[in-house]
Amino acid sequence: MEKQVCEKCGYSETKSKCKEKFGLVLCSVCARFAPNDKNQFEKYVDEKIDWKLLETFRKYGPSQSPGSSQKSGMLQTAEKGKVISRAPLGYGVVDGTLVQNSDASRVHSLFKTFLEKDYSLNSLAKNYGLSVNGLKKVLSNRTYLGEIKFSGRLIKGSHKSLVSPEIFYAVQRKLGEICKVR
Repeated sequence: MEKQVCEKCGYSETKSKCKEKFGLVLCSVCARFAPNDKNQFEKYVDEKIDWKLLETFRKYGPSQSPGSSQKSGMLQTAEKGKVISRAPLGYGVVDGTLVQNSDASRVHSLFKTFLEKDYSLNSLAKNYGLSVNGLKKVLSNRTYLGEIKFSGRLIKGSHKSLVSPEIFYAVQRKLGEICKVR
């Protein structure tokens, strides 16, 4: 196999793994951190580094970082609309899918009561056997809209929503006003 030498660290790597940027050859590790701006790139290459110092990055780079395959699998599961975490109030998990349980009507009632009545968060939370933070989490949980949130992304779930978008967003507005006042 033909090898090339990195212009930044001097590491000799197979040609297929090396990257060329602004006319210079970089090893896979140096290329990963290389800036896209040409002036910054030139300064980056001028800061020479011994390739031995980068061995840890070669061993444990992004493709082999601990947990990367787990996170990838979880993302694939989420993209199928399946749940990846503990089921929220009102749902149970059957074969990886959220299914409404006996608390579903309680959740729906909680949303409606919050919208229609002027209870304090504290009294409403006590009424439903929740802490104030637990109440806020329930009221702002997008799972009740039929969505799954994972790794900063919102994905359409395969489960049935418990709350209509109109009610959910009205609750978000009211919750935002209440929390802004405090």
